[in-house]
Amino acid sequence: MTRAVVKVGSNVLTRDNGLNLDVIHSVSRQICLLADRGVEVILVSSGAMAAGMRKLGLPGRPDEIPKRQAIAAVGQSSLMMAYEEAFGQYGRKVAQLLLTGDGLSNRKRYLNARNTLHTLLSWKVIPVINENDTVSVEEIKFGDNDHLSAMITLLTDADILINLTDIDGLHTKDPRICSDAELIPMVTAIGEEVEKFAGDISGELGTGGMSSKIRAAKKVSFAGIPMIIARGEKSDILLRLFAGEEHGTFFVPKKEKMANRKCWIGFNLRPRGFLRIDDGAAKAVLRRGKSLLPSGVVGVEGEFDVGAPVEFRNGESEILGVGLVNYCAGDIRKIMGLRTDNIRKHLGHKPYDEVIHRDNLTVTGECAA
Repeated sequence: MTRAVVKVGSNVLTRDNGLNLDVIHSVSRQICLLADRGVEVILVSSGAMAAGMRKLGLPGRPDEIPKRQAIAAVGQSSLMMAYEEAFGQYGRKVAQLLLTGDGLSNRKRYLNARNTLHTLLSWKVIPVINENDTVSVEEIKFGDNDHLSAMITLLTDADILINLTDIDGLHTKDPRICSDAELIPMVTAIGEEVEKFAGDISGELGTGGMSSKIRAAKKVSFAGIPMIIARGEKSDILLRLFAGEEHGTFFVPKKEKMANRKCWIGFNLRPRGFLRIDDGAAKAVLRRGKSLLPSGVVGVEGEFDVGAPVEFRNGESEILGVGLVNYCAGDIRKIMGLRTDNIRKHLGHKPYDEVIHRDNLTVTGECAA
C-alpha cells in the first residue's frame, strides 16, 4: 500500500466540550509516521459541524439550512487549526480542500481536483478534505463524508480506504445497545444480509452511520479497492493496520481495479434519465463488455442531450450501470429497437452506431458481480 485515504468521523473527533484533541494528535502522528515510510495519506475529516455546535453551545443540529451552514463555517476554522498544530509538531504541512458534489461531476473540475491532490502529495503536504457545508445544498452535496471519502479514493487511485469510526467495525447488531452483537471481520460480498446488519446506526453528531459506510464500501470494493472500518480511538490503529494486524471489518475488493474514467462515470455523475434495455442487450453489456446499440433499447425516460449521463436498466428496473449517450432522448426514441444500418433512414444522419459506447459505459449493478 503506497497511497491511502483515511476518513475520520465526527463521533471520533469530538467530545462534550469540543474537538477531541487527543484523537486529532494521535491520528496526525500516525499519518506522519506512515508518510515517513513513504505512504501517501489523504485525510477526509468530519467534525466541522460538530465543532461549531460545541463552540456555539448549541444543544442539537438545527433544521434550517442557513444555520447549519453557519455552524459549519464556525467549526471548520477550529478543525483546521487543530490539524495545523498537530501536524506541525512533526514538521508536516497540511492543505485544506472543501468540495461539493458538482465539483466532481464536471470532468474538467474533477481532473483539476485530481491534479491538485497529486501535486500536494508530491510536495509531501497532507491534504485534509471535507465537504463544503457552508455552501452545499441538496443538488450539489455529497450527503456524508463516507460517500466523499469513497469518491476521493476513486479520484486519486488510492490503494485502500480506512474508515475510522466510534465502533470496532460492522457487527451483526448495534454493539452499543446489544451485548450479543458479533463483529464481522471480513466481508467478501455486500448483499442484503450485510446491508441488514448495517441497519441505520447514526451517530449523535454525524450524518452518516453504518449504512453509509456500507454504501461507500460497495463503491470502492466494486472498483477493486479494499476498505476497512475500524475504531478510531484504538491505540495506534493506523500503524497496527499497516503492520498487518487484523482489526475491524475488511471489505474484500474485486480482483481487477476499475479505470479512473470508468469510476468517474459510474460513481460521480448524476444521471439525467434512464434507458430500459432488453435481456439480449443486458447480456452483451454485462457479460461480453459490448457497447449498447439502439436495437437493445426498449424504453426511454427523461429528457437529456448528447453526452449526458444516463442509467440503463433491465426489464425489472434494476440499475445495471451508467453511460454517456451519443444521442439525445428524442433521437433515441426514434431509433430504439432498430438495427444500426437503419439509423440514417430514421434520423437523416448517423454520427454513431452506438447509443452508448463501451468506453463511456460503467457497469455498476450487483448482477454484474
